[in-house]
Amino acid sequence: MSKVIISCAVTGAIHTPSMSDYLPITPEQIAESSIAAAEAGAAIIHLHARNPQTGEPTPDPAVFMQFLPRIKQSSDAVVNITTGGGLGMTVDERLAGPIKASPEMCSLNMGSMNFNISRAADRVKTWKFDWEKPYLERTDDYIFRNTFRDIARVVEVMGKGHGTRFEFECYDIGHLYNLAYMLDQKVVEPPLFVQSIFGILGGIGADQQNLMFMRETANRLFGDQYVWSVLAAGRNQMAFTTMAGIMGGNVRVGLEDSLYIAKGKLAKSNADQVAKIRRILEDLSLEIATPAEAREILKLKGGDRVGF
Repeated sequence: MSKVIISCAVTGAIHTPSMSDYLPITPEQIAESSIAAAEAGAAIIHLHARNPQTGEPTPDPAVFMQFLPRIKQSSDAVVNITTGGGLGMTVDERLAGPIKASPEMCSLNMGSMNFNISRAADRVKTWKFDWEKPYLERTDDYIFRNTFRDIARVVEVMGKGHGTRFEFECYDIGHLYNLAYMLDQKVVEPPLFVQSIFGILGGIGADQQNLMFMRETANRLFGDQYVWSVLAAGRNQMAFTTMAGIMGGNVRVGLEDSLYIAKGKLAKSNADQVAKIRRILEDLSLEIATPAEAREILKLKGGDRVGF
């Protein structure tokens, strides 16, 4: 069993400022939270950008460049920048930050899907900003677009153009088959870093049987050509990442995926979640991968070849 790569998704584009005072919003907060997560044991830092004044997700490369250099200067962690962006962004907008930064890794969603997070609005009593409630509520009529042409374009622009490799985000079984098709067509090349995602309404549910099925399906489709990782939304985060570690997989935590550290208790930082899953994995006699080891496992280009 190889060492476990811990990824940390620091802020995302799902949760809004009114949901937690601990959600990093400004470039300074995102940088500090990323560095602390790396110090706690995260080999990969997955990043979105937000408007510093309102906390709304933004594709603006200038905002990314306010925190990316600081993370690089203070940490050896692999920087992984979203190409999913935020709700309603075009593919051009979603690519703007990655093109500017030329990172070692980008996320890449492997299929279009209903992406319904409208119920999250029901749990917020007081809103800090006017954009938050409608942003969430309109997702009951939202399709997250990731066509085969979109996927091929991201690979062409970032993979072939920048030497960037991908975290292939698979929200359902069909997304694994989409990735297998892309592999067969030689659009993508191994090793594939396959992130199985559970618990988003519109994707596969957070059931233990589904975790097993995703693993078995990926094994059939990719054999020894992939590296498996797991994340789960909300209350399922720690349970599913623990099971992934036991099953020989890698894990992703972070405030993008869950705002909590335990039942009813908000996480005060991304580092808290990283430290918790690290402690669990080490108690299971599993070793944690360093950034250098993650680069070797995933065949990354190296931190000296990024654009920040």
